[in-house]
Amino acid sequence: MTAEDARRDGADLDPDIRRFMDITAAAYAEHPALDGLPLPEARQVFEAVRTRWRTGGPVMAATLDDRWPTRHGQVRVRVHRPTEAGPGPAPALVYLHGGGWTIFSIDTHDRLMREYAARAGVVVVGVDYALSPEARFPVALEQVLDVVDALRRDGASVGVDPERLAIGGDSAGGNLSLAAALALRDGGAGEVLSGLLLNYPVLDRHVAAADGDRFGGPAYMLSVDEMETFWANYLSRPQDADDPLANPARAELAGLPPVFLTIAECDVLAGQGHAAAARLVAAGVPVEARVYAGASHSFLEAVSIAPLAERALAEGAAWLRARLAP
Repeated sequence: MTAEDARRDGADLDPDIRRFMDITAAAYAEHPALDGLPLPEARQVFEAVRTRWRTGGPVMAATLDDRWPTRHGQVRVRVHRPTEAGPGPAPALVYLHGGGWTIFSIDTHDRLMREYAARAGVVVVGVDYALSPEARFPVALEQVLDVVDALRRDGASVGVDPERLAIGGDSAGGNLSLAAALALRDGGAGEVLSGLLLNYPVLDRHVAAADGDRFGGPAYMLSVDEMETFWANYLSRPQDADDPLANPARAELAGLPPVFLTIAECDVLAGQGHAAAARLVAAGVPVEARVYAGASHSFLEAVSIAPLAERALAEGAAWLRARLAP
């Protein structure tokens, strides 16, 4: 085996992250092959496989599951309030789960949300936005914007200080987070957000060839072909790829709030993260970009077994706490 073959086989992964990948792959093997299932059934498999990674972790002082109105109908919302937030109106992070706009939910990402809540001492509002291809761009984005607007107008009703809001997410959720910040800025409400937490976000319609060649194999969680499928599911029309709210690589970035950017070294999206960090700096946006060596896409979900994921969560949460401090 050549050094290049070893890399494509996951040899460059952190050992605990590789264990996370192996456990996840074994869980998928207990189910029918995903490519032979209708999408609703495939989603059930994805939810089941993620059960191990969403359980355990911090216990919240209170959790509210509710449905909030949006211009595209009601959306399920989960509000986690940690003991660390105290009794009064608290700062909040609106968190958007990953999954290529097509799979996963606030359930698969429940532990991540609780980890941020407890570590940063903030309320976390998870949004179960409508999935593609049933609901294509810009439906999910507009649902997210409506939830942010509800928090601005009436955050106190769920114990949130509307003057201290951040938005963040992982993968496709990072895409939606950045798009929401761009839309708020362009609508004259950019001051609403105090920060952006972007974990290995999808920021460009096209995966860099070098990243795809090196990290596009089955050992690295996310492949180029999967990203192509996700984009095809998400975009309503080919020309939507030129819309900066769908494809932030096309966006002007000046005027955005400060950003914490998590880059997984062994990820087909790593190049997009590095490019975004450089563009944010050039646009005058304060950005703290952290590259986690040996990390794969989705590695934060391995917090129960991987110190690398624990460190990344702790660093993101510390940044968030500082950004949302009174």
